[in-house]
Parts: sequence; structure tokens; C-alpha cells
Amino acid sequence: MMKPLATFLCEGRSARLGAVAAVSLIALAAGLAPASAQPPKDVLVEVGEHGPNSLDPMTPAASEYSQMVAWQIYDRLVTHGFKTLPDGKMIYDYENIQPELATSWEISDDKKTLIFHLREDATFHDGTPVTAEDVKWSFDRAIAAGGFPAIQMAAGSFTDPDQFSVVDKYTFKITLPEPNKLALPDLAVPVPNIVNKTLALKHATTDDPWALEWTRDHDAGGGPFEVTSWKAGDQIVFDRFDDWKSGDKPALKKVVYRQIASPGTRRALLEKGDVDISIGLPPKDYAELAEGGKVNVVGTLMQNETFHVDMNVTMAPFDNKLVREAVAYALPYDAIMSQALYHRAEPLYGADPEVPYAPKWPVASPYNTDLDKAKALLKEAGLEKGFKTDLYYDMSQATVQEPMALLIQEQLKKIGIEVTLNKVPGSDWFAKMGSKSMPMDINYFYGWLDYPEYFFFWTYDGKNNSVFNTSNYVNPELDDLIAKARFESDKTKYDAIISKMNEIVMTDVPRAPVAHLFSDVAMQKNVKGYRYWFHTHVDYRYISKE
Repeated sequence: MMKPLATFLCEGRSARLGAVAAVSLIALAAGLAPASAQPPKDVLVEVGEHGPNSLDPMTPAASEYSQMVAWQIYDRLVTHGFKTLPDGKMIYDYENIQPELATSWEISDDKKTLIFHLREDATFHDGTPVTAEDVKWSFDRAIAAGGFPAIQMAAGSFTDPDQFSVVDKYTFKITLPEPNKLALPDLAVPVPNIVNKTLALKHATTDDPWALEWTRDHDAGGGPFEVTSWKAGDQIVFDRFDDWKSGDKPALKKVVYRQIASPGTRRALLEKGDVDISIGLPPKDYAELAEGGKVNVVGTLMQNETFHVDMNVTMAPFDNKLVREAVAYALPYDAIMSQALYHRAEPLYGADPEVPYAPKWPVASPYNTDLDKAKALLKEAGLEKGFKTDLYYDMSQATVQEPMALLIQEQLKKIGIEVTLNKVPGSDWFAKMGSKSMPMDINYFYGWLDYPEYFFFWTYDGKNNSVFNTSNYVNPELDDLIAKARFESDKTKYDAIISKMNEIVMTDVPRAPVAHLFSDVAMQKNVKGYRYWFHTHVDYRYISKE
């Protein structure tokens, strides 16, 4: 339905006024005069829809933006080097482990013992020296936190505090129960952050021995930036920590990350030159901005990621594989790519079913849109007349998932499946996933560690059965293969395991892969140094402005 011209004019005026107000607030937060819209070269202003609900990713229900904060304000023992892709984009190199807080390390011949030698000049933001005691306490804390942090630590086989020991003031040792190739890269993710033990313990209580309540609202790190101001739901301000020793001093002195709900306002601020970086825009905006050429849009395929439709295999009629296959053949893949994703992704459907699956992830499924085949499968399942079901999606991702849900609803109706759409507030989405109560849902997952078995561990493994396994899928054969892959060192055997894992999930089809998404970031042309990381957030230590 067409809107009256007056409506468009009012909406445009409202967006412009919102942009002006946002600029004034951002300028004040950055320490600029309100009349100065453009930030100086040593100040970065980034805008996005969502933000942290905690400064510490260990706290219960911490959001992924808490991980963004932790990445800036905490050190880890190790980090990654970088590589340049053929198209010129720079991304982290998962195979290249580099020093951060640890200057060097040794791994025993049996690969069960890792010894790390720490920098002797590193301090936390309050000036307290960093020692192996802080590392040991931080690792114990990550396991004790439970939930996501503990599961992430377990991916590297870090499950027991007795595995961690202090050799001397600047030497830390880890003992593994068996060799695990994920152990070293698992030390470079935002969970095993090194926390200021001395400072945190000043705020610990009997009920909160790890000071999680205090670190939720306070900086206890020693990373390249420190938090100098934070108002949840509004903005967070980082200042450079000039005494940081674990890398080259960042070019930026200050970073202001501002939450602005309206994507139209975030785009307007960027196009006017009033902010440096805008994230979380709709795919349509990124497509248009990239075509316009006024700003730089960097779209990097997210590593170890799929965007998919899950079907709960424990709930009728999706406990019948024929029904799951029927849905996989009915989905409007091409329409989703063009009308919801605006081609800011690569398709993960329509693979040749006669070709064996490659030993990698993600891979395309053999399903494509074939309504006749979908109807035949429903008939074979005894559901020729169709059925009723519910499809859930995350309202914090509504820009993409709502049009996608409508397209699916319309398409499945053609084969007799009546779909009721259910919108879940973003704040409730993790709880809803954990309930395993959704018959169908739209979802995505990207793995921090770029190994297929890591993705499978989080999303298909029935023994782990994490919150991300919304299909509630359990297959003992697959679980055994996932475990074998994590510890298999022979490449030929490893590749065979991964190919078999791919075959199992594509045959059982607890989820229908749709696309491999881009991680999109739009920035002013004078912003340099952006590098894609597995966590998808901007790493401020490498950013500079010309």
C-alpha cells in the first residue's frame, strides 16, 4: 500500500531531527564542541543498534556485545596474526597464533602440557602488575562461571582448575587430559580473559567469590583500552591505555560506541560524515551504500557460519524425516536471497547430490525449491493435506528474519502447511532457544574457532545439546564423529570424518541451510585498518584515520 506524500515528508523530517540529536549527544560524549560534528583523527565514533549489558562476558546472560567490550579491555595469553584475501580484505589467520600477554610458550612432545612465559612489564589499568597468579585465577573463574564460558573452555579441553598451575611469578602451565588441536586457539577467544585478581577480590563476597557482580559494571582488565564511561542501552566510551605492553600502541585515543535504534538514523549519520563506522544496518542499506560508493562497505563472509531454518526433531510432525525433507524442498531460497538478504550472502542450497561432501564447513545442501517433490514427500508421510505449525524468529534480527518468515509462511501454504509466525523479543531469544520448545525457527550460528567440528559441537552435538541446538537433534553416531574429529591428527582420517558428518546432517536434515552470511561494516573512507575477526566486532587497536 502506498503511503501519502505527507507521511514520507514527516518521516524524513523525524529521521533528520533524530540524526541531529544523536550527533549532539555523540559530540558531547567524545569531548567535542556540539557544533563539531566530525570526530578528530584520534577519536572514533561507531554506531550500532545493540550494545553490552555487562562489561564482563562471564556474568550470567551477558550479551555478545559484552564480548566486544572484553576484547578491547582485557588481554589474553595469545592472539592471531592476519592474512590478506585475494580480494584485498584483511582477516585474522586462525592458523597463525601470535603472542599477546605471553611472549612465548612450549608444547610438550605428547601435546598434553603447555607452558606460557608472561611479559614481565605488563600491568592492569590500575597499575597492578600482571602475574601468573592472575592467569590461574582467571582461568579457574571462567570454568566456575558455568554456562557459555565453561562450555567454551571445554572446547579446548579446559574443564578442571587442577589443569592450571603457577610455575613461578611469570610462568603458567596447562595440563590437558589428551591432545586437543583446539586448545591453543581456544586461548585467543574472548572467554579466557586475564582479570585483575587483586582488584576483583576486593569486591568479592561470600555469595559472589568471583566478583561477577562488580565486574559486570567495572573494568578489571589490562588491555589496549579501558572503559571510562558506560550507560547501558546508550553508549560506552573507551580511552586508550597508554601503558599497554602486549602490542603496538593504538592510533586512537578515544572510542565512542553509541546505541541508536533506528537504522535510518545510523545510515544518515554515516552518510553525513558525522560518525566513522555504522554496524548492524539492514542488508538493503549495505547493498545501496556499496553501490553508491560514498562510504566504504566491507563485507566478509563470516567464518564457520550458516543461516538456516531449524525443525525440532522431537516434535510432531518434524520427528518424521520425510516432513523435514518436504520443508527443505519447499523453502523459497532464491526469494530469501534477493528480498531478505539482498544478496549480502552466498547461497547454501542446490548442491549436486551425486557429489560427495567436501571436508569443510559450511557446505551447500542438496535441497532447492521443488514444490512437487515437497508435496510428494508430505503424501508419503501421510500428510497430503498438510498441517499447522509455528515458526519463531528473533525480533532483534527482524530486519532480515521478518521478511524471511513472511516468505516462508506464504511458500509453505502452497503445499498445505499453515504457519503461524511468532515474534520473540531479542532479550528473550536465548531463553527461548534453551527451552527447545519451538517447532520451527529461523536462526544462525558462527563459530569462534574455524573448525567444522567446533560448529557441530555447538549446534548438532546431542551430548552437549547446547542452546544453539534448537532442533533438539541427537544422533549418537554423529556425536562420536564430532569427538573423534576434535582429537584426530591424521589429515586423511580427519577429512573422511568431516565429510561423513556433513553427509549425516544433510540426510537427516534437522535444519535446512539457506545462506552463508556476510559480516558487513560501513565506514568513512578515511577509516583505515579494519580487520575481520571471528567474533565479528571492530577491533579498535588496529583502526586509524587519515
